[in-house]
Amino acid sequence: MWIYEKKLQYPVRVSKCDPMMAKFLMEQYGGADGELAAALRYLNQRYTIPPKVIGLLTDIGTEEFAHLEMIATMIYKLTKDATPEQMEAAGLGAHFAVHDKALFYSNAAGVPWTAAYIQAKGDPIADLYEDIAAEEKARATYQWLIDMTDDVDLQDALKFLREREVIHSQRFREAVEILKDEQGTKKLF
Repeated sequence: MWIYEKKLQYPVRVSKCDPMMAKFLMEQYGGADGELAAALRYLNQRYTIPPKVIGLLTDIGTEEFAHLEMIATMIYKLTKDATPEQMEAAGLGAHFAVHDKALFYSNAAGVPWTAAYIQAKGDPIADLYEDIAAEEKARATYQWLIDMTDDVDLQDALKFLREREVIHSQRFREAVEILKDEQGTKKLF
């Protein structure tokens, strides 16, 4: 069962129109290490993971969709008052010509999202290590995004997202240890 609360997981505020920052944030919207790829990766992997960690993948995968919603809100707020000239100056001219200001799953370079971003090996330990790496890459990207803006309101929400990536990485590390301990005594499935 799903319960959707009609508010963001964490408030998103921006201080100014900034299409260039919106372009950079698209990396976390539709990039290989972004929130969409993470959500789909974890929700897909849960079908071949031992029962002890299915709930973890479900919870984190679902939370990644909440992060995707936050990123979408940031991009929208950063571009809603932008002129076509500002969009073009930010390198979003081609995006604007095709999509106006609508969001489209692509990375900061404009490359469309692809299912090739979703990793699933079917080996629980390998998949969890992939998940740890994905969270650490997202954490690093959030730090770089924080460093790229002087908008303290935007930095606040980005810091929240960065810290959630750290927590997710820690939970996946704990799951690896649980499965390794279990593997020593019996088959994983």
